[in-house]
Amino acid sequence: MSITTMLLVSFFILGFMNVPIAVALGLSSCLCLTQFGLDMSILPTQVYSGIAKFVLLAVPFFILSGNVMEKSGISDKLIRFFKALIGHRKGGLIYVVVIASCFFAAISGSGPATVAALGSFLIPAMARDGYGREFPSALLATSGSIGTVIPPSIPFVMYGLVTGVSITKLFMAGFIPGILFGIALIITSLIQTRNMDIVQDEKASKEEIWAAFKDAVPALMMPVIILGGIYSGIFSPTEAAAVSCVYGIIVGMFVYKKIHLKEMYQLFKASVIGSGNIMLIIAGASLFAWFCGTSGITKTCTELIASVAQNQFMFLLLVNIILLIAGCFMDSTSAIYILCPIFVPVAKTLGYDLVALGVVFIVNLAIGNVTPPVGLNLFTACSIGDVTITGVCKKVWPLIIASAIVLILITYIPTLSTFLPNLVFGA
Repeated sequence: MSITTMLLVSFFILGFMNVPIAVALGLSSCLCLTQFGLDMSILPTQVYSGIAKFVLLAVPFFILSGNVMEKSGISDKLIRFFKALIGHRKGGLIYVVVIASCFFAAISGSGPATVAALGSFLIPAMARDGYGREFPSALLATSGSIGTVIPPSIPFVMYGLVTGVSITKLFMAGFIPGILFGIALIITSLIQTRNMDIVQDEKASKEEIWAAFKDAVPALMMPVIILGGIYSGIFSPTEAAAVSCVYGIIVGMFVYKKIHLKEMYQLFKASVIGSGNIMLIIAGASLFAWFCGTSGITKTCTELIASVAQNQFMFLLLVNIILLIAGCFMDSTSAIYILCPIFVPVAKTLGYDLVALGVVFIVNLAIGNVTPPVGLNLFTACSIGDVTITGVCKKVWPLIIASAIVLILITYIPTLSTFLPNLVFGA
């Protein structure tokens, strides 16, 4: 059996046995190291080098920030403000879900955190207004995926780490695609619900809107502080993650007074567990990617793709197909670590911008967050909405198709991604 066959077969067998992805990546790599007589003493060195990166400090900080936002009441203040502003419109709660997801995404950097923070309030509210529970769960799961596209974004951090592309440029590149993503979801949702008997809220008075706005100012300022600090050069993306934690804790404890000192332990505990899970995946994926590179698997795959995709159109079509399939079975971190070394050299050869390729990667994997069997956002929304995965899947397909249309636009019109970075930093 060839080394490539053994690596892939062992990985997929472990995956279908429901072994955690981090363990499957690590075990399949160790099996091949042992079978082909390679020195096992390099194992700890490779694992450590994969996770001992300064930029990865952003991961636990953004996770803690998301947990703090969820607990601090920031999500409630955002929802209340957007509901007062546009809740009276036809399909008003659809606008609220998508816009609130965009804002919360610009705080937490995580799709599941966005779904968890907004779902407990918005899904019951939409159910009361006649949307049922399955459609709101599907919409929130898909809207939560914007969390991986709108900056700051943990997957963008991972892509920048693996490829060496500027994380600040990647963050900036995510704005326009993220907004397009949101617009597509709103239009599709309005079409889906056009025949529903929806209860519309009364229009809020100017006084109510002003009161809701004043309450939401600390929450609205958070993405301004984080992203403004990054783009102005005051602090790096990693430092921005730490700033978001400190700001969130201050707002939660002293402004909204929803977080008490005794609750901090549970917040830190949940963040450590979440960070540990991601770091284990990074350790396993970095070992897997190193073995693929050392054994020549990565080079072989790159040459195969280059021979099949001899122009940008075919290359990007192949990238999208592979990433959409990978997103159904793999988490974003693993897909980035394993597939970037294969696709990036071909993209360079064909002259496709690596910042635009990063956005293509992340949007594909964002769609993967709402496709079974992994579909982390989908399962989070089902849990919060108390609905079955089968029922939600029936409602989510039109939203996935809309997301795929946006993906095609972003893929073949790379200017949508590169316009802002080029405007600020130059082409």
